[in-house]
Amino acid sequence: MPQALMPPALPSESDAHLAKETSRLLASRSRSTIPLNLRVVGSRNEDTLRIPASAVKMLVRILEEMALGNAVTLIPVHAELTTQEAADMLNVSRPSLIQLLDEGKMEYRKVGTHRRVRFESLMSYKRHTDAERRAALAELAAYDQEIGI
Repeated sequence: MPQALMPPALPSESDAHLAKETSRLLASRSRSTIPLNLRVVGSRNEDTLRIPASAVKMLVRILEEMALGNAVTLIPVHAELTTQEAADMLNVSRPSLIQLLDEGKMEYRKVGTHRRVRFESLMSYKRHTDAERRAALAELAAYDQEIGI
């Protein structure tokens, strides 16, 4: 994992249930552009937390994934990944990823003899290839309709 990130862990059944309830409560607030004030009940001071509106949207999305039983990992946009981490995210082998890097399909930098792939570059490549796949699939579907399959 990129430095200082927690490894993903599947939520327990009780965590998934709690995440579902909490995401429902916060969902209506996720459309707001003003910070959310949350009072911490049960603490000595009952502090009020101010959560930025953008963080509320992210929190709702995290909770929705947890409610589905999915593990969630946050990766900063400017994070750098090892070649193995990048390969895992693309669901390809490490040698295949290195070939993509050598072909200039994604930006990377070298740290000594090791390559580091910027998360931003990886996701840009993924969006591009996903769009190409969707276009090819649409073309095949149109061809199938044309010939009556």
